[in-house]
Amino acid sequence: MRLRNKPWARSYMDARPHIVELDPRGQKGRWKELFGNDNPLHIEIGTGKGRFITEMAKANPEINYIGIERFESVIVKAVQKAGEEPPPNLRLIEADVKNIEHLFAQNEVDRLYLNFSDPWPKKRHAKRRLTNEWFLKWYALILKDHGEIHFKTDNQGLFEYSIESMTAFGYRLKNISLDLHNSEMTDNIMTEYEEKFSNKGMRIYRLEATLNW
Repeated sequence: MRLRNKPWARSYMDARPHIVELDPRGQKGRWKELFGNDNPLHIEIGTGKGRFITEMAKANPEINYIGIERFESVIVKAVQKAGEEPPPNLRLIEADVKNIEHLFAQNEVDRLYLNFSDPWPKKRHAKRRLTNEWFLKWYALILKDHGEIHFKTDNQGLFEYSIESMTAFGYRLKNISLDLHNSEMTDNIMTEYEEKFSNKGMRIYRLEATLNW
């Protein structure tokens, strides 16, 4: 995906510290203090344009949400999506998931969302997949005991790979769906990609993984 440079993005986000956390590393282990409560902490990795994380925060005020996005030109769209009066239980971070251990303390996170991550279909790129063993190791560190990963994708190959890698790592899988939009799930909130793929008649795959420790 080619990203357009947005020279105004940095100043736009810097002017909105109530939604964009400008020093996420400084909040490691202190996110509940920032939100001012002891509510569960849910993280979306690769939040994109922000539709999912914003709607989740609005629908569940008793949960704190953080959206992580690597690209400045993308996360600024999520900031715009959140609006000038964003939900108080939502923060956005510009960061690379490779540095996630510097953003959250051990056992600090209750749930992770991986929505429509890049499938990296070539075998030589397998280590870049966000359900690769290397990433699963870091997720396990920051997740609480019995913490969860909720994973959605339109890519069957990535879904099958993720089932194998998560199971091998020690996650217990549940609520596996091979066709989410024709399932019995009624509270699904779609991402922008999900709506696009679904409108084309493509299957959406979903699972939940729990740390089996």
